[in-house]
Amino acid sequence: MASPDPHATANTASEDIVFSDSKGPHDVLHNSDEVRRTETTDRIIQNAKTATDKEQNMTLLQGIKLYPKAIAWSMLISTCIVMEGYDVCLINNFYAFPQFARKYGEEIAPGHWEVPARWQAGLSNGANVGELIGLLINGYVSERFGYRYTVIGCLMLVCAWTSLFFTAQNVQTLLAAEILCGIPWGVFQTLTITYASEVCPVAMRGYLTTYVNFCWGVGQEIAIGVIMSMLKRDDEWAYRIPYALQWMWPVPLALGIVFAPESPWWLVRKGRLDDAKKSLLRLTSLNRETDFNADETVAMMVHTTALEEKTTQGATFLDCFKGHDLRRTEIVCMVWAIQNLSGNSFSNYSTYFLKQAGLDDDDAYAFALGQYAINMAGVFGAWFLMSRGIGRRALYLYGLCGLFCMLFVLGFLGLVPEAHNREASIATGSIMLGWALVYQLTVGTVCYSLVSEISTRRLQIKTIALGRVLYIIVGIITAVLTPYMLNPGAWDWSNFTGFFWAGICFLCIVYVYFRVPEPTGRTFAELDLLFSKGISARKFAETKVDVFADEAASLDSAVLNKYEKGFDMSQTDSKASGSAV
Repeated sequence: MASPDPHATANTASEDIVFSDSKGPHDVLHNSDEVRRTETTDRIIQNAKTATDKEQNMTLLQGIKLYPKAIAWSMLISTCIVMEGYDVCLINNFYAFPQFARKYGEEIAPGHWEVPARWQAGLSNGANVGELIGLLINGYVSERFGYRYTVIGCLMLVCAWTSLFFTAQNVQTLLAAEILCGIPWGVFQTLTITYASEVCPVAMRGYLTTYVNFCWGVGQEIAIGVIMSMLKRDDEWAYRIPYALQWMWPVPLALGIVFAPESPWWLVRKGRLDDAKKSLLRLTSLNRETDFNADETVAMMVHTTALEEKTTQGATFLDCFKGHDLRRTEIVCMVWAIQNLSGNSFSNYSTYFLKQAGLDDDDAYAFALGQYAINMAGVFGAWFLMSRGIGRRALYLYGLCGLFCMLFVLGFLGLVPEAHNREASIATGSIMLGWALVYQLTVGTVCYSLVSEISTRRLQIKTIALGRVLYIIVGIITAVLTPYMLNPGAWDWSNFTGFFWAGICFLCIVYVYFRVPEPTGRTFAELDLLFSKGISARKFAETKVDVFADEAASLDSAVLNKYEKGFDMSQTDSKASGSAV
């Protein structure tokens, strides 16, 4: 009997070993993890697609029925803007108060007191300086601590700084109060818009974000009403009472916002998916809309956030100027700036022209009261136009065209002979009121919706803050230039100022036509994809995109990895609660 070949035996054994160990326990475990991740990713994408389809097919009435709590919470937080509108209107009207001038001004002639021009400029722009600081701080604070706690903290600051207004013994203290109060006001300017855009579906986004503009009008209307009631007082309480009334807002608002749900989008960005689901359930009324599924909506937020992490390099102010986010930042900044570049500062002088026509102070303030009422009514008019299917880009563009035409008419009124100056002044003041109505129907209101939709979720607060910074800077420049244009002792352009602003307004029209896209009806993920593909602004509305077909294959599963565990836990909790029931 031949002895077996040891080499052959070894080879056979080796082959057997290789064959039997081709998939070791580590490889099997690794493959199992990969399969689980793939299944979770597929489930997230499928749920996200389902939620996206439901949201895009949702009508305004369905949205109102499903999200009544979101509407209420958004309106509550947006009311913080009322305080800023109130104070800004207040300080600009106090300069004409003899009591205010005696306390904080200088005696320029026997018995005649005036707040010096340098201090008028300082007080008027003090709040702007504080707002610039607040806007930049908010880009970090709100992302770190959340929207709710940031708003509550700022309300407490307003409550504290109001005491400086009330007890100020000199103009320097008033300036300090303006700057310090400006910091929380700057936070409110961005946070109110961002919260409104993140707690509601696509169908309601344009309405809740533009409600912020209505709150501006409410604050200004209240301020003018308070000032009119103080006109006959001849003591220090003529200006102390209006300042003291600022205390009526912070505490009630803070007590309400303590119970407000946090933005589910912010919670998703922090990886707190279970909390995001709880927040969604607090924002909705499930008994009114049975087709809603909170897990699907959270999956949509996860998918959009992962998509933005893939296309956006980071989440700092510097990242706002990188890649396709530079284009979005540019548009948001210009949309804000155009509010002031379209002639807004000129139209604010309607009372000035009416007083030139012979109106006394009471009647002039009554016209100002009417103008602010027009501002508020314009928001509801804009809502009506949006409900008729008119897009944000269209409203903004055609609104600028209407403003351009009226500014030209105002310029031509400067050609009216001096003998008919009174009639020309009345006509100028009246057209300015009409200008204010068109402005609020379009540019003034729609701006708030555009800036909230064009910016990406991860960089939204920072992008809106940068836009608002440019708005304030342009506002300061126009506020300085316009008095020189109108003052007879300076450039004395009078009505011809209309030609100057008409020219600037025309340039704004050209910019909007070529650069501002139409975001109406688009989900945040679709807007991200359109910008990343560099679609022309004029083709946004007609371009069809499928974020799941185009991006599902290329979306790196590693980007979703940090959300998968939370998503699995959320799904497990849902099943457990369902079986318990």
